[in-house]
Amino acid sequence: MSLWLCLRFSQLPLQCQTLVEEQPVVVLAKQRVLRGNDCAASLGVREGMSAATVRALAGSGPLQLLQRDQAAEQRCLQQLCCWAYGITPTLHPWREDCLQLEIGGSLALFRGLDALLEEVHHGLNYRGYRVQTGLAATPRGAWLLSFAEQEHATLVEGDLAERLAQLPLTLLDEFPQEIANLNSAGLHTFSDILALPEAALGRRCGKNFVRCLRQILGREADLQPNYKPPTRFSDQYWFGYEVKANTELLPAVQYLLQSLCQFLRHTQLQTGEIEWQLVGVDRQQHRLQVRSSTRHSDWSNWYRLARLQFERLQLRTGVESIILECNQLASGHGASIDLFSPHNQREPLQALLDRLRGRLGLQAIRKIGCRDEHLPEFALHVGSDDLPQPTAAHSDCGQRPFWLMPEPRHLEQRSGRLYWNGALQLVRGPERIEDNWWQTPVSRDYYVAQGPAGQHYWVFHDRLNRQWYIHGLFA
Repeated sequence: MSLWLCLRFSQLPLQCQTLVEEQPVVVLAKQRVLRGNDCAASLGVREGMSAATVRALAGSGPLQLLQRDQAAEQRCLQQLCCWAYGITPTLHPWREDCLQLEIGGSLALFRGLDALLEEVHHGLNYRGYRVQTGLAATPRGAWLLSFAEQEHATLVEGDLAERLAQLPLTLLDEFPQEIANLNSAGLHTFSDILALPEAALGRRCGKNFVRCLRQILGREADLQPNYKPPTRFSDQYWFGYEVKANTELLPAVQYLLQSLCQFLRHTQLQTGEIEWQLVGVDRQQHRLQVRSSTRHSDWSNWYRLARLQFERLQLRTGVESIILECNQLASGHGASIDLFSPHNQREPLQALLDRLRGRLGLQAIRKIGCRDEHLPEFALHVGSDDLPQPTAAHSDCGQRPFWLMPEPRHLEQRSGRLYWNGALQLVRGPERIEDNWWQTPVSRDYYVAQGPAGQHYWVFHDRLNRQWYIHGLFA
């Protein structure tokens, strides 16, 4: 059965802006009051008042007048969509302050309606949002019921028409003239019009009005495009007070990372870089970048790396909110783990390297490997970036030592034999290497030699100057 949950954020124009909650705050649209906080309401401020009236009511007391920021409202709704995508894949923003979630297919996942609603309210309370909810078999019906004062236990009980009966028709604000005509005829609630024949109602109010009623009651499909996950992730946590200690940031960091990784798992994406923005009470922003050498969606690994950064952070001013952004998303792939003992596995090497970089800095850890070069002294790669992948033609280094001498050293010859801490015996070779003909020609024949104690060395004969050298030692 289709079941829609409407989340209506009536205070979104206030909640999407930085506020000083201890004083009256009013959001204006065209110099008229759009929303006001509780302090403003206690002064008698009401929606629709002029800015001059609000100033008169506030007198000489503190007052914060803000212009409506619709772009910020839409950003908040997009962040909420990213969060709600972890509850259901069928959702869409609606009007300017609502989310419509189809939760009928998610009830089994959350083991019932009560557990799902608890998860929803827990997530919204943690983000500091006030929300009004409505449940119905249709999205428009759920939106209308978000204006009704009902307990969750009774939200889905009874016929939809009966539950809508006492709601005022003025809620259908997209039909102001039609509602005015109905009110003048003495029809004020849904119960007054739902009993009327559709044909008579259509002649009075028009086809669009009747279509809207049919969509509310589920008699006609109300098709809306589903939300599509974005190519980037952004979420924000408002503290509601000034945070001055680094440790007080960590619970919000953990919560935002869990939200990010839940989004990544549901969209089958991974990331190797995240960015934190700390918004101070002085409106200044401080940015922190956290990188991982491998892309993944494990929040605990990201938390360990982020915590190392936050431990070294020196806050000059108090923090009011924290933003997590992720702009580099890529298709994910599952990691292979032991099915029978995943908890006993060692920490992956890349995770250890990431933690060392987070504590010591990116340049403190350097990688060593091979790269595609013919001359051995140029084939060793040492750097902080990722190692180049050798081609198949140069990937067989089994007959070469990994550690080379800083420079080849001359070998002594006596009676046709080579000496290095004793007589050497050539046991494998030669491997001819010729290169650098355009600058300083090199032509060498390399051999594996064995010493008296069984130690193996890498030696070569320089074909140009007819001398022998030792170049490396095998482990």
